[in-house]
Amino acid sequence: MANKQLHKKATQDSLLKDLIKYRWIYILALPGLLYLLVFKYVPMYGVTVAFKDYSSRLGILQSPWVGMKHFMRLFASRDFAILLKNTLFLNVYKIAVMTPLAMVFALCLNAIRNVYTKRIMQTISYFPHFLSWVVISGITFQLFSPYSGTLNQILIKLGMQPMTFLSSPKSFKTMLVVFGAWKELGWASIIYLAALSGINTELYEAAQIDGASKLRKTWHITMPALIPTMVTLLLIDIGRIMSVGFEQVYVYLNPILYEKGDVFATYVYRVGLGQGKFSYTTAVELFNTMIGLVLLVVANKISKRLTEESLW
Repeated sequence: MANKQLHKKATQDSLLKDLIKYRWIYILALPGLLYLLVFKYVPMYGVTVAFKDYSSRLGILQSPWVGMKHFMRLFASRDFAILLKNTLFLNVYKIAVMTPLAMVFALCLNAIRNVYTKRIMQTISYFPHFLSWVVISGITFQLFSPYSGTLNQILIKLGMQPMTFLSSPKSFKTMLVVFGAWKELGWASIIYLAALSGINTELYEAAQIDGASKLRKTWHITMPALIPTMVTLLLIDIGRIMSVGFEQVYVYLNPILYEKGDVFATYVYRVGLGQGKFSYTTAVELFNTMIGLVLLVVANKISKRLTEESLW
């Protein structure tokens, strides 16, 4: 018993010393921790609305409990299968395109030896990231609008039929992924560029002496060095797999495209705020979040077993 108390006191003393030693680091982290507490954790109490028949007159505390009623309503809804399929497919599509594309783009940028050319290319590729989806949608509508769009005007002058790029259910998901790649490709390549800068140059020099070609160096040195970064980013993307960017989908969505383009985020906005069904849409969003959490945990375990890389 005495040994336990001594061990506990030693642990407390060690913790206190660490707090004093690294006090400025903790002070710097304090605003971020307060932000998470106030805006992320405290509002989580509102999740209880998913298990109640919420009334603005009664408030959250006084609204009656209904258990799993809203979840059962969601699972029985015709929209459920459409929303789940669209959300998963669109995100998997984006990850499948963006992951290799960002890596290849980073390799291409890294291969540029002229510093000024490299900086110009990086600036051009990063710039779209800072544009809102409202601006991006305005640009794309000017280009791809069925009759007034620049591309379709060219097709009409060539005697061809205009193409409905943005209003066709068949091409809607592909166009979203293409626009997303154009907007985020440069930004997504930053972490890969950082990983490339950390590779030991002596490995390339040794490979050069052995007569290895550029392709061999890339395959046997560069790619293995990028795999841990790729796995980490992939796991983060899987964690967000159910949260398609609301703005990206919403600015292009219309009733014709609901069956192919409607996702959980846009459905929650339309039904929750548009129709005032707060309890039901809270249940929808809670289900959406839990599925994302489960996918992240499963993917993390698979990654840890196969590649020994994981988030925890």
